[in-house]
Amino acid sequence: MKKILIIEDDLEINQLVTKYLEKEGFGIRSAYDGKEALAAVSREDYQLVILDLMLPHIDGQDILRAIRKKGTTPVIILSAKDREMDKIRGLELGADDYLTKPFTIGELVARVKAQLRRSMDFNSDAASGSNPELLKLGDLELNADTYEVTVAGINKSITAKEFAILKLFMTYPTRVFTKSQIFEGVWREESLSDDNTVMVHINRLRAKIEKDPSNPVYIQTVWGFGYKLGEGG
Repeated sequence: MKKILIIEDDLEINQLVTKYLEKEGFGIRSAYDGKEALAAVSREDYQLVILDLMLPHIDGQDILRAIRKKGTTPVIILSAKDREMDKIRGLELGADDYLTKPFTIGELVARVKAQLRRSMDFNSDAASGSNPELLKLGDLELNADTYEVTVAGINKSITAKEFAILKLFMTYPTRVFTKSQIFEGVWREESLSDDNTVMVHINRLRAKIEKDPSNPVYIQTVWGFGYKLGEGG
């Protein structure tokens, strides 16, 4: 049974989400404030986390940072903060999806299933050892078997989405990708012109692998079109 942690201080919303996800066969653990959430994250592993940003005691952003330090567990932010910059900030911190309140329970359940499906694909590929290819560009190395990325021999901690984006570029080193093509290739769903999602993940990836993210040598911008793999310096 897949375990999901719901971090939401609104009792009614927490219980509603719990009810419907339990009907779908998931095991649910609920936390109602930041301290309780941090303890739950530290104590146990989950297949997915649903996270409210505005929590008592410890802010949801701090909880997200703790989750990302521990691993690549999919995180769906569920928040009343509906400004574009709030969504961008959540994605920059490492969230995989962002759903604003009010929301429909059907959409939330669909997003939960989609994130779990992608996470399972990611983990099953890593476990199968079906593609031991080592992709290299200058000091940058991507191991498609172990899902490790190193720069000059130093291991970089990246998320599943960031890995998938980098692998896409390194698999097709001469191709220029539009933001829509990247979204459809990595998120495996039709792009709805949400360019910010791709942009945020690209910027976050650059911050981890580039010596100077403002002057990237690995993932370069093709103005007016999209992105391409550079020559690696």
